[in-house]
Amino acid sequence: MKKIALSLGVLTAFLVNAQSIKTTIDLVNVKDDKVAVTMEFPKMKSGDVKFHFPKTVPGTYSVDDYGRFVEGIKFLDNKGKEIAFTKVNDNTYSLKNAQNLSKITYLVNDSFDDELDDSKHKAVFSPSGTDIEAGKIYLINTHGFIGYIDNMQDVPYQLVIQKPTDFYGTTALVDQDKSESTDTFTLANYAKVTDSPLMYTKPDYITFNAGGMDLVLGVYSPTGKYKAADFKENLEKMVGAQKKFLGDMNTNKKYAIMLYLSGGDGPQIKGFGALEHHESTSVVLPEMMPKDAIDKTITDVVSHEFFHTVNPLKTHSEEIHYFDYADPKMSQHLWMYEGGTEYFANLFQIQEGLITKDEFLQRITEKITNSKNYNDTMPFTVMSKNVLKDEYKDQYRNVYEKGALLAMCLDIELRKLSNGEMGYRDMIRKLSQRFGENKPFKDDKLIDELVTVTGYPQVKDFYNKYIAGDQPTPYAQYLNMVGVETKKQETPPIFWFIKDPQQTGYDQKDNAFVFDENSALSPFSKSIGFKITDKIVALDGKTLNIQNIQEFVNYAKTVKEGQNVTVTVLRKNGDKTDKIDLKGKAILDKMSVESLQFKANPTPAEQKLQDQWLTGKK
Repeated sequence: MKKIALSLGVLTAFLVNAQSIKTTIDLVNVKDDKVAVTMEFPKMKSGDVKFHFPKTVPGTYSVDDYGRFVEGIKFLDNKGKEIAFTKVNDNTYSLKNAQNLSKITYLVNDSFDDELDDSKHKAVFSPSGTDIEAGKIYLINTHGFIGYIDNMQDVPYQLVIQKPTDFYGTTALVDQDKSESTDTFTLANYAKVTDSPLMYTKPDYITFNAGGMDLVLGVYSPTGKYKAADFKENLEKMVGAQKKFLGDMNTNKKYAIMLYLSGGDGPQIKGFGALEHHESTSVVLPEMMPKDAIDKTITDVVSHEFFHTVNPLKTHSEEIHYFDYADPKMSQHLWMYEGGTEYFANLFQIQEGLITKDEFLQRITEKITNSKNYNDTMPFTVMSKNVLKDEYKDQYRNVYEKGALLAMCLDIELRKLSNGEMGYRDMIRKLSQRFGENKPFKDDKLIDELVTVTGYPQVKDFYNKYIAGDQPTPYAQYLNMVGVETKKQETPPIFWFIKDPQQTGYDQKDNAFVFDENSALSPFSKSIGFKITDKIVALDGKTLNIQNIQEFVNYAKTVKEGQNVTVTVLRKNGDKTDKIDLKGKAILDKMSVESLQFKANPTPAEQKLQDQWLTGKK
């Protein structure tokens, strides 16, 4: 029996290899920060072939055109002879009479080095990007390295990573060989390829089990400021709380976190955050952040990505299940995929005791304030469906503000209807039981499914008014149901460049203040012709740097109404950057600030609903 089993095993392995696409990524022979990739194919069934790199990938909502980072591509037949091709666009190559296509070779440039040059193309969001630094770090978001052939997306891939022997690969994939110089993985199809990032660097990782799930955290810290062990205590606490919050909704037995800390003499990047996958997440943060700030960000951001294992990674519509990498069709339900996930990332922290009631309410206050920077009457379903188009993409980030608030209001609505027996989490659990990773729902039928799983037709009314409709969501009305009231107050007049100073960021490379493109300009900025994309480097000749930020802010506080002011900015002008002075008279601006607070004397019904909302208990 053993011999037969062995023979069948060898035969099976042979058949898998014979019918798979062997893809080799060479991290050893790297030249000019370019990595060589070789793809070897089984016999073609069609003479006409289209080969693609992704235009975008699941979890991102922008056109990134990963094929633009590829050069020197060659299509070879089974005798090593080049096959003629036509380049259709950055991502697509067309071949005629390619029955003998056997191999494709090309070089890949990384996206990190391209981030600060957005003159021709918007930068790739760092956690979905790629970094190639020989001898230091290789961040391999596989969609940036590996392409596919039409009608062969379901063919298995054998992924071979040739690596320096002293490098370790952080990934959720299981290495199938024992070589120190090669890692080999088998992936079921192209979707699994793009779902499997890897990070190779000198070993700095920890492994542990939390809530029955094996977890690996790999860290790249360019100056050595941090080690993986620094984050273990916070991570264990967070993951344990998440698993408890999700209960049977999460079935993950393993999870990998790739934490890339940007700094030192490495590439200057700006897209900090994370990107979700079924069994892993890639995270990019600045190394200059204090440890407690990184811990907080991991709790907020990595938890968000982990909650995506429920939605949309395992419960989703056909648009996501049958994702078209070359010409993506977007779902209309970002309110649930991103908004509901962001709500979970905050709700679990209050329900599992990681933050206080007041801290939770402060987060809700901030989301309401931030949501006002976007179009509150634009139907979320319309924005979501068209998020890749210019007229809608600037509204995308509202999914983390209004999207989360929509989930919150729906949570309160369900608890009100059910006398506290059902909330948003219960609805998502029931939806995940009805559908799943291999059973998508129809995009335009979701609301009917939600009515079915909850039993409440009022859910459809909520959806038609506030999600698919153009009515602003009455947050105060819903929060009042759970014993929360709104308090309005005006701030003293202030001098600043945008309406909400808290939306100011700092560009370490240019020593400049930068602003979210959705921020509202202050009256003063409008009066001097300031553009939201300008970078502020000086005020009245007082230059800005990382050491004197507070001095700069304190000087701004001394500016009087009508005072002559000069603001020095860096402004993009085609392929170059101009340094210009903008002059005008100071205008001090009042802000009307809304804050939320728990009622001192809520009604018994309000108190009961509040307790159920904040604890998750019935």
